[in-house]
Amino acid sequence: MNLAPPGADPLRSIFFVNFNQDGSSVAVGTVNGYKLYSLQNPDSLDLIYSYDGSDVLIVERLFNSSLVALVSVSCPRKLKVCHFKKGTEICNYSYPNIIVTVRMNRSRLVVILSESIYIHNITNMKVIHTIRDTPANETGACALSTLPEEGGNYLAYPGRENTGEVLLFDTVNLVAHMTILAHNSPLAAIAFSPDRPLLATASEKGTVIRVFDVRDGSRVMEFRRGIKRCVSIYSLAFSACGQYLCSTSNTETVHIFKLDQGNERSTGAAASATAATSAGDGARRGEKTEEKAEAQSWMGFLGSMVGPTVSLIPQQPRSFACAKLPVGGQRTMCTVTVGRDNAPPRVLIASGDGMLYVYTINPAEGGECARYHVHSLRDGLASEVEPSATHGHN
Repeated sequence: MNLAPPGADPLRSIFFVNFNQDGSSVAVGTVNGYKLYSLQNPDSLDLIYSYDGSDVLIVERLFNSSLVALVSVSCPRKLKVCHFKKGTEICNYSYPNIIVTVRMNRSRLVVILSESIYIHNITNMKVIHTIRDTPANETGACALSTLPEEGGNYLAYPGRENTGEVLLFDTVNLVAHMTILAHNSPLAAIAFSPDRPLLATASEKGTVIRVFDVRDGSRVMEFRRGIKRCVSIYSLAFSACGQYLCSTSNTETVHIFKLDQGNERSTGAAASATAATSAGDGARRGEKTEEKAEAQSWMGFLGSMVGPTVSLIPQQPRSFACAKLPVGGQRTMCTVTVGRDNAPPRVLIASGDGMLYVYTINPAEGGECARYHVHSLRDGLASEVEPSATHGHN
């Protein structure tokens, strides 16, 4: 995600930050090149690789491998795939429009354009499928599952511009899987769980985060971020263990929700699948629609507040934990890491102010997270900023 302020000159204000698929490293792209840092040690940012040269607008690393996908402002329709340890370019592809997002897992590389999607076989980088005439997706909202192929290797992307419809595409069998009506408002963020077939969604309204089972499209969890004000959700991220779900927005509060697997309930009765034909690629797909959309009336809102007594969807009225950033209004993205040797889980937030904030989550009590460290990412600097002394919990 480019964390530079909206409307800034892209040739002078590139500040692209991207966590890899398991949150073990972070990539930073600037007008001068890109850098990769290890996040294994929360006390420091250890430089893995540094490239000084042309600008880098998008950089996507495949887990902890040496494979990176790069896009520049000067050539926004061209994708380069490189082996950074060998310093070699594996291949490059040009597309008919500007590249807005790149995603990779162990079998597929997906390139998102504003109105089309290209799927590559990662073993030979050949294009194996193209989804054309997709709804306009200028922000590049999408998610690619990292589960093994037998667990459902799906790509999720917006199905419509004016509603929160999610299309799930099977990138192994190259057929559309299903459509889920997740929200009434357009989608703002999507994320797959790394250990279960779950998909989290948030809309532009930003008040509710929902979790769906991608096997049948049932809604299994719902978290309420807030009801007093709408916000712009910038990112959603599951922890590697699948126990936590984090969301960032244009406010200073980062919410962390705790997923209780024992409280998941199937709501297949609330959604039905029907076969349809994809106009873009001729693939067969199943269309999911919820029996009840998000409440619009005052009575509907009141019913949603009653909670489990009128709904099979477990609701958590507030987040399990939260982290307070020094200032709001910045573009942000997050990841959640699980420490080794009984170390507590931590949430890492990259911010448009150039900083990487590290907070510790209390796994037993939740509440307000203690700020553990702050690192500088701006201009490729990895110097540590003195951390806050705040360690309180609500």
